[in-house]
Amino acid sequence: MLHRREFVKQLLFERGDLLVICGLGTPAYDVAAADDDGSNFYLWGAMGSASMVGLGLALAQPDRRVAVFTGDGEMLMGLGSLATIGVKQPPNLAIVVLDNQHYGETGMQPSHTHSGVGLVDVALGCRFKQARSFEKAEETALAREMLYSRPGPLFIHAQVAAQQLAQVLPERDGVILARNFTDRLRTGGRKS
Repeated sequence: MLHRREFVKQLLFERGDLLVICGLGTPAYDVAAADDDGSNFYLWGAMGSASMVGLGLALAQPDRRVAVFTGDGEMLMGLGSLATIGVKQPPNLAIVVLDNQHYGETGMQPSHTHSGVGLVDVALGCRFKQARSFEKAEETALAREMLYSRPGPLFIHAQVAAQQLAQVLPERDGVILARNFTDRLRTGGRKS
């Protein structure tokens, strides 16, 4: 199993102008711990919608790469989004699922992936260009190469250990989040 926070840190290292949408809970803490400079948009309380927000952003910003970081619980809640993404075929969109096989925000109950539901199989069935599962640290370079270099839609499934890590809480004020994110969109780049 991968160490979730280290995996996210490696994916976001020297990320250039990659735009990131974060799902609810632990994926948001992982992204904030790796890189929180205003190029991330955190969906507090919008469980199940991260992939669709990512799709909208990818369609609106076709010249920018967009990555959605979410967990298995949220992805299971929003499975229909994978079908819509597969129909739209955005070449600049990647969905990164950090799968610890548990619902981390509600008490670590086993999720459906713990019982064998295959999210990679679902993504492939929804016509994603590439979908792959990663579970070893040595595979992180390939996941990174997929994220930054291959045409999407992409589905990166990271099998991460079920860890209780310290929360790194990013900004929660929606007005501030929206302002920071739209400033990045307007300037087309990262903070200097």
